[in-house]
Amino acid sequence: MTQPTIRLTVNGRIHDVSAAPDTALLYVLRNDLELNGPKFGCGLGECGACTVLIDGVAARSCVIPVGGCVQREIVTLEGLGSRDHPDPVQDAFIAEQAAQCGYCLNGMIMTTKALLMRTPHPSETEVLEALRYNLCRCGAHVEIMRAVMRAAGHLVEAQD
Repeated sequence: MTQPTIRLTVNGRIHDVSAAPDTALLYVLRNDLELNGPKFGCGLGECGACTVLIDGVAARSCVIPVGGCVQREIVTLEGLGSRDHPDPVQDAFIAEQAAQCGYCLNGMIMTTKALLMRTPHPSETEVLEALRYNLCRCGAHVEIMRAVMRAAGHLVEAQD
């Protein structure tokens, strides 16, 4: 049976993909569009490794059916910035060395981006609340918090 063609807007580009409407968005992003930012973690929407932005809101792509993403703007980690011009959130995570293995990093950065889009200067309590469902097994929580606070403009580089 032939799969229907689904038109998605991902990272500002339109893509036509053949997929069943109930296919998890994560599989289309990784397998069809070859985007490796979103990671498969738990497959249940509980760990945050697969987080993307859908219309500016952080969403777990492992539990979102691709059919529900038509006419919506999807942004993955690859769509935030580039190696030469990282997004300010990516820049802050780099500056604070806020990763060990990097598996949770996609979810942490995408959730942070969504938070800062709606609350540009969050308190530590607001940051903790936003990230509470993103799991980091390596224990880089202190560095992640510093990165988010840096991206929010609460921390600045020390001047020489």
